[in-house]
Amino acid sequence: MKRKIIIGVVALVVILGVAFAYLNYRNRSLSPRGTTELSVNGLTVSIPYSRPSVRGRVIFGTEEEKALQPYGKYWRLGANEATEITFNKDVLFNNLPMKAGTYRAYAIPGPSEFEIVLNSELGQWGAFEPNHELDILTTKVPVERSSSAVEQYTISTAEVNGGINIIFEWSDVKFIVPVTASL
Repeated sequence: MKRKIIIGVVALVVILGVAFAYLNYRNRSLSPRGTTELSVNGLTVSIPYSRPSVRGRVIFGTEEEKALQPYGKYWRLGANEATEITFNKDVLFNNLPMKAGTYRAYAIPGPSEFEIVLNSELGQWGAFEPNHELDILTTKVPVERSSSAVEQYTISTAEVNGGINIIFEWSDVKFIVPVTASL
């Protein structure tokens, strides 16, 4: 009797392990890892993130439109793990001072602007909202509408006037956050 219980428990653990591995692989293959990093004049900005695809869905819009990321609601700026951003030195993030370090980055989408927030809570997985008491910086950036839709969510970086623009693009939405080394 004891042996049957042990075999049953071992079988259950194996089945759960295989199921977890499959679901984890499936999530990662639907939203593969991406990284952008750029160094300009001694300033390095690095962003690892996950890259979901549109796959025929409404991405940004109202809840009535069944948007994946409704206006006014938390978005982790990707999928899977929460997106994190690292600055190797003190910066101006959209003209606001920010200390060197690694921060969780998230957004609150809107039709004409996105609120971008940097938070000190790191290493989070899933679409769970952060502890807002750990928010360090909040800023707003305008949204640009693109005529050519971007299927897979992309964060890129570009050198601009000795600083770095962080460019976020997905579906028909694009927004840019300028980063410069603080003096």
